Amino acid sequence: MANECIPLFDPGSALTATASAAVTGKRFVDVTAGLNAANGTLATVAHAAPAARALGVAVRDTASGARLTVETRPGAVVPVTAGATIAAGAEVEVGSAGQAITLASGKACGKALSAATSGNDVFVRLY
Repeated sequence: MANECIPLFDPGSALTATASAAVTGKRFVDVTAGLNAANGTLATVAHAAPAARALGVAVRDTASGARLTVETRPGAVVPVTAGATIAAGAEVEVGSAGQAITLASGKACGKALSAATSGNDVFVRLY
């Protein structure tokens, strides 16, 4: 599959959710509506808002209404699309359209284990 987020390190299982909007793989996502155990409805997700604490990273490109896997586990090391230049060792936060940027004023979502430039993948250890 094209544009797939294949973890470099994965300490366990991931979360299944439903996309509430089109989602691009390898980008931070967050909850847009909660799950409902009574009727079996999954939580829905979309690209996380800039500076927000993300739920995790979308594993692949997903159409609105389709199911997707979200890497959520602290300690997982996954590729995330960079929205700007990021140095190895920098903490990252959510930038526009769920892309990773160097932590400035938002909430830290992980630590960069590689360097990257805008539009390229950076390996991030999720918090």
